Amino acid sequence: MADRIVKLLNDLVETSKDGEKGFLAAAQDTQDPDLRTLFQERAEACGRNAEELQALVSRLGGTPETGGHVTAAVHRGWVHLKAAIASRSDADILQECERGEDIAKGHYADALREPLPEDIRDLIQRQYTSLMRHHDQIRGLHDRYRASA
Repeated sequence: MADRIVKLLNDLVETSKDGEKGFLAAAQDTQDPDLRTLFQERAEACGRNAEELQALVSRLGGTPETGGHVTAAVHRGWVHLKAAIASRSDADILQECERGEDIAKGHYADALREPLPEDIRDLIQRQYTSLMRHHDQIRGLHDRYRASA
């Protein structure tokens, strides 16, 4: 059981690292100082989530992941290439952030469907609840920026 839980937690570590890197990239790409601050705060939150999950992996005797998913790295590279080729609007950047949050939501929802010890479930649920709140905030901003474009 511990191996299965370590694998599940490491997937969430990678997911959180993907979010951290994605939001840092978004902070670099936006011209809006308020969005830059929001993206930096989200990156920090994702980093804290990863650290909490890594501590759990270590406590269970596993080796914590330290990076993100390979496909996310490819996606970030593509996002930066698109940004270099054409100027992207903040609505476009928010759309990419929302897409990343959608992917993270899926990983967390999958994890919560698994049988887990209560303390681990509680941590994952707390992170998932925060993720949902931030996702809705990003979606609302995306809708607002798109409507004003």
